[in-house]
Amino acid sequence: MSAGLLESAQNMLTGLLDLGRTRFELFGTELREELARLATTILGGLAALMLAALGLAFAAAALVLHAAEANRLATTVGVALFFFVAAAIVAWWLRRLVDVKPRAFDATISELQRDLDTLKP
Repeated sequence: MSAGLLESAQNMLTGLLDLGRTRFELFGTELREELARLATTILGGLAALMLAALGLAFAAAALVLHAAEANRLATTVGVALFFFVAAAIVAWWLRRLVDVKPRAFDATISELQRDLDTLKP
């Protein structure tokens, strides 16, 4: 084998290793983004559950403690409805947040497809 052929093969291998390292760095970045999105989704879901639980607590308190007083009952039920509406708004906001984000690892898949297209004759 000639020295030029060996050097060419070594340069090609170095280029492929650099390309692979770049792709793995991109994958790691996207993985961190997905973990942050998952944490936000979990916290948003917990907030919606907490608000719904508060709504149920106020509705129960209205039925048990204020059964004889019509005005107080209506007020407490109104507060309970407020928390239910707040839970619905948080759930809607969370769903919108999830829908806006592009699919997982989209940039990595695009880069790998571009690499594949470049390598094909």
